[in-house]
Amino acid sequence: MADTKTLAGLRQRIDDLDKQMQTLLNQRAEAAMEVAQVKLSENADAVFYRPEREAQILRQIQSRNTGPLDNETLSRLFREIMSACLALERPLRVAYLGPEGTFTQAAALKHFGHAVHTAPMANITDVFQEIESHAVDYGVAPVENSTEGVVNHTLDMFLASNLQICGEVSLRIHHNLLGKSFTNDTFDDIQTVYSHQQSFAQCRAWLDRHLPHVDRVTVSSNAEAARLAAAHPDTAAIAGVLAAELYDLNKLATNIEDEPGNTTRFLVVGRQTTPASGQDKTSLLLSTRNEAGGLYRLLQPLAEHNISMTRIESRPSRRGNWDYVFFVDILGHQDDADVATALKALQKQAGMYKVLGSYPQAVL
Repeated sequence: MADTKTLAGLRQRIDDLDKQMQTLLNQRAEAAMEVAQVKLSENADAVFYRPEREAQILRQIQSRNTGPLDNETLSRLFREIMSACLALERPLRVAYLGPEGTFTQAAALKHFGHAVHTAPMANITDVFQEIESHAVDYGVAPVENSTEGVVNHTLDMFLASNLQICGEVSLRIHHNLLGKSFTNDTFDDIQTVYSHQQSFAQCRAWLDRHLPHVDRVTVSSNAEAARLAAAHPDTAAIAGVLAAELYDLNKLATNIEDEPGNTTRFLVVGRQTTPASGQDKTSLLLSTRNEAGGLYRLLQPLAEHNISMTRIESRPSRRGNWDYVFFVDILGHQDDADVATALKALQKQAGMYKVLGSYPQAVL
């Protein structure tokens, strides 16, 4: 049996630490409010959210972390603190690909914290339009999955939009089989499973192994799948934890994705450019002449200036048959001296040249 005096002493120590943290948190909130007053005195249209500043703070927290809490846990805690303090200045409005309970909403909350106002949109076009019309401050949309590849609709929106990429979020995608009342491990009562087509693809082997004879019905989102499963007792859904909580569903099986490292990358889109944070990416929209060696010559300045390219995707330009544009991600900020020099040379080679944004690399 534990020494009651020792236990009482430890509990008193925890109580004392809690009081200190509460005092410090309120002091931090007061400082944030003072920052807001200074900004507003200088500019009535001041921008309160600074993605590069938040990324720098989170990296500092991780670099000085000595445990036992891991970096991801500490980052999550401090992101919520920053979110709550920012809400005292002015709560952010963030649009995302809905409905409520999707992985995109989870990505928005991971990036901005739970003190923001999130608004579900029916499609990615609506996310962009809400930002452009100033109905929201930022938007979040998926851009690629490590298993299923690129989300073309998100890339295509940048062909006509002048919005800027302000950040990125990497979210580990854990799929769960959700249901209302099943309790056995054989899932004998399940007649139908609902999910988004990408989730079915990411869980195909598990479904073939455990539910080979069950009907698979594709719906518009995992959140919609969860809503349907909540309404019909002989059905189940493949969705995330957020949808399970929202629709009060039981987790019948967890982490059923075929690839344990299954990750989706989301883009944070806004109207402002983002200053350098020290560890950044820059996204470009480019085109080249349809001639032998055209793409090589277009990208050659990146190699000559030792700029690392992390991704390239081609998409139809919509300007003519067999005419393509390229979406390119590089490491570094467009204001970095070496990046700026490389981009200046690249622009001379490009038929179309557009910087979609420089932004902090995703932080755990």
